[in-house]
Amino acid sequence: MIRVAVTGAAGRMGKTNIEAVNMTEGLTLGAAIIEPDSSLIGADAGELAGLGKLGVALAGSLEDAKDDFDVLIDFTMPEVTVANVEFCRQHGKQIIIGTTGLTDEQKAVLKAAGEDTAVVFASNMSVGVNLCFKVLGLVAKTLGDDYDVEVIETHHRHKVDSPSGTALSMGEAVADALGRDLKECAVYGREGQVGARTQKEIGFETIRAGDVVGDHTVLFANEGERIEITHKASSRMTFAKGAVRAALWLEGKNTGFYDMQDVLDLK
Repeated sequence: MIRVAVTGAAGRMGKTNIEAVNMTEGLTLGAAIIEPDSSLIGADAGELAGLGKLGVALAGSLEDAKDDFDVLIDFTMPEVTVANVEFCRQHGKQIIIGTTGLTDEQKAVLKAAGEDTAVVFASNMSVGVNLCFKVLGLVAKTLGDDYDVEVIETHHRHKVDSPSGTALSMGEAVADALGRDLKECAVYGREGQVGARTQKEIGFETIRAGDVVGDHTVLFANEGERIEITHKASSRMTFAKGAVRAALWLEGKNTGFYDMQDVLDLK
C-alpha cells in the first residue's frame, strides 16, 4: 500500500486530492499538510474533506509527517512547491506536482530533484488534457504554417497566474511541432492599433470569471475553415484522478523527472 501525503489540505484542490486518494485502490492517505499557523492542526483530515474520520491528523509541516508517507501530491504555490521538492529530495520521498505559475528557474529545481528522487511535474494532471497535448502536436504538424493559431483559456476569478500553465503547454506543443520557439512567437492579448497578425505568431487570450474550473481551446484557422481542439473541466476531481494515477505509476521508481505524458505512455 502506497502512503500518500497531500499538501494544501484545507483548500478545494487539497480536499479533492484527499478524496481521490481515499477512493483509489492501492493508495492510503498517510498525511495531510496545512499552513503551520492553522487552528485546524490536529483535526481529522477525512472530516475536513467531508469523508468522515480517516484517522489522519492534519499536520503543519512535512517535517511533522515525514515518517507517514512515501509520495507527496503537491498543488500549492510556486515558492511552497520548491520548498516541498527540496524536502522530498533530502528525505527520499517521491513527489507529484500540479502547481502552475513556476518560473524557469523554479522548474529547473524540480528537474534537478529528479537526480535524487522520483518527480512527476505537469501543468495539468488531467488525462484528457494530456491527450489533447498529444493531438495538438499531430494537428499542428499536419496543418503546417498556413494556419493561424490562437489559444483561449477561461478559469475562475481566483486564479492568480495568467495565461494558465495548461494554455502555455498547449502553445508549446503547437510551437514544438511547427519548429518554433514559443518565447519568440507568443502574443499575449491585443489592444489598439497592433497591425495585422504575423504568420507565425501564437496568440493567447485569457478570461477570468466566476467559478469556471478550466476551459481551454486551441483554434487553428485558415481562409475557409477552422479547427478547434477544446477541453472543458467541470470538476477538480479530473486533476486529482490524474495525480493518483501518477502516484500508482511511480511505484518502484527511485529517481527521474517525468510528466503526465510519461505516466500515460503518450511519448
